[in-house]
Amino acid sequence: MALKKTKLLDVQSVTGIATVGIFTAGMNSTPVGVASTSYIKSIVCHNTGLSTCRVGLYLYPNTVSAERVTQSAVGLTTNRIALFDLAANETTFFEPSYPLVLTPYNALAVDVTAPEAMGAGIGSMVNFQVNGDCEIL
Repeated sequence: MALKKTKLLDVQSVTGIATVGIFTAGMNSTPVGVASTSYIKSIVCHNTGLSTCRVGLYLYPNTVSAERVTQSAVGLTTNRIALFDLAANETTFFEPSYPLVLTPYNALAVDVTAPEAMGAGIGSMVNFQVNGDCEIL
C-alpha cells in the first residue's frame, strides 16, 4: 500500500481535567480515507486556557476503540510517552526523531491535568493536532 501524507486527525480540544482517546489506527477517518497503519510524525499541543496545565501523551496497544482507552488503565504510566507542562497560551510540538508506528487498534490518548505548581488544570482547554502518514484501508 502507498503512504498518504495527511493530518491524521482534525484539531481535538480536551478540557481538563480529563483523559481522552483521540486516535485509533484502523478506525479513524482521515481526509484521505480510513487510516490503517499510521506513522505519527508530530503532535501539536496548544493551551488555550488561562492557567498552566500538565499534558500527557499515551500509546495503548490493541484497543477496540478510542473510547476504551479512557475506561481501562487511565493515565497508566507504562503507556506514557511524554509528560510536560503548558503555560497559558503556550504551544509545544512533540516530534520524535523516528515516527511513532500505530498498527490497527493501537491508540493515542492524551490527558490534561493539574501541574505540580502554579495552576489547577481545571478548565484548561488544550488543542491537539496529530500529523503524519498513513496507509489507507
